[in-house]
Amino acid sequence: MGSELMRIAEGFSIVAEGLRGLAKAEGGTKEKAVKAPKAEKQETVAEVQQEQPATLEGIRALMAQKTQEGKSKEIKELLQKYGAAKLSAVKPEDYPALMQEAQVL
Repeated sequence: MGSELMRIAEGFSIVAEGLRGLAKAEGGTKEKAVKAPKAEKQETVAEVQQEQPATLEGIRALMAQKTQEGKSKEIKELLQKYGAAKLSAVKPEDYPALMQEAQVL
């Protein structure tokens, strides 16, 4: 039971990081991010990916989207592949490869 709760907490952490990245990328307020319909958020993630495909914010947004799709386990395994427990620990030179692998999840 404790390990399940930890996995859930890690998933929420990844989602929170992604939402912070989206808020920074949009330059909006917390209210706008909370009130925005889900479809608009997905379009915004796609826009961020197209504009800056290998940035920390773009990867964070993509990973938040994948987590919402139920791919938390795969995201965690992908981060571990790059020797990191969380996205902020991934080396910037690994961002392009990480982004490509995360897109196909």
